[in-house]
Amino acid sequence: MTNHHVGADPSFITLGDGPAQRRIAVRARPGSAPGLFWLGGFNSDMTGTKAVALDEWAAARGRACVRFDYSGHGESSGAFAEGTISRWLEDALAVFDQFAKGPQVVIGSSMGGWMALLLARELIRRGTGAASLAGLVLIAPAPDFTEALMWKNFSPEIRRQIETEGVWMRPSEYGEPYPITRALIEDGRNHLLLGGAISTGCPVRILQGKQDPDVPWTHAFTLTEHLPCEDVVLTLIQDGDHRLSRPQDIARMLAAVEEFG
Repeated sequence: MTNHHVGADPSFITLGDGPAQRRIAVRARPGSAPGLFWLGGFNSDMTGTKAVALDEWAAARGRACVRFDYSGHGESSGAFAEGTISRWLEDALAVFDQFAKGPQVVIGSSMGGWMALLLARELIRRGTGAASLAGLVLIAPAPDFTEALMWKNFSPEIRRQIETEGVWMRPSEYGEPYPITRALIEDGRNHLLLGGAISTGCPVRILQGKQDPDVPWTHAFTLTEHLPCEDVVLTLIQDGDHRLSRPQDIARMLAAVEEFG
């Protein structure tokens, strides 16, 4: 059975002014609550295995599901190299505000895990709104990755290149090298979470692969120490990689989502 919705044309919302203006591609499936809200990873898009699996799961159950591409990713406009945590968070908040209604289970993968925590913090800051958080499901979450996993691990040569030239092309196991910019690193410092307690206002489920080459499993442990909410469960998958896209990993993700209704 093919899911025609995956190929359906996205709707677009326009954000920003002047050179920062961009069109964000969104696929919003109407349905019952709690809705699912997907936050993808750095340099990935909403047609990935996990995002599509969530959408199909929602479709089979008549549940609402929202997926989108950050600017410079997938079907959204903008250059990837111009992206920062601030800009992508602005994208995520705009999509959440426009498309999420009622309680939401927010599923964040890798960078999306950082985005999910920043989104939760912003919703707490604002107080009541049209949508609320029923739970967070974080897959190989990478809060503070620009600093803790990139900058701190870069050689002096790479750091110097970023500081002087403004960009370094990072080789990737998954495709073409991609740019790590000075703006990304510097802006990331405005959004660091691992220096103190992180309030989410909802239960948290974390799935982390022990064999993850991008986000070390110890990073997930560090995150749990900063989550004061009692209802936090970390599942360590001994043979799991970073993507956690195998059938058994998808099943674990969906089981975590199902815990929240």
